[in-house]
Amino acid sequence: MIEVEIYAPGLRAESTVMQLRNQMDHFPKVRYKVDTRHDLVYFEIDKPGDINQQEINQIFDAIDLSPRFVGQIPEELRTGQTTKLV
Repeated sequence: MIEVEIYAPGLRAESTVMQLRNQMDHFPKVRYKVDTRHDLVYFEIDKPGDINQQEINQIFDAIDLSPRFVGQIPEELRTGQTTKLV
């Protein structure tokens, strides 16, 4: 299992959380938990093919948030893009 933590400033708004839920409907195999108090989303991914770094970025881009991966991005998710580490 792969665990990823994303910091997404602005996630606290209820409408934004609803938009995130709508985006996550496209990835039914990916479990996630939202910590709105700290603008964090925790992802649990069973298989690397279920989602990748680019798709995670697209989820947040679709709801006008800038995702920042917290810690090291697991090799299984990397797509060659560079992102900011928090």
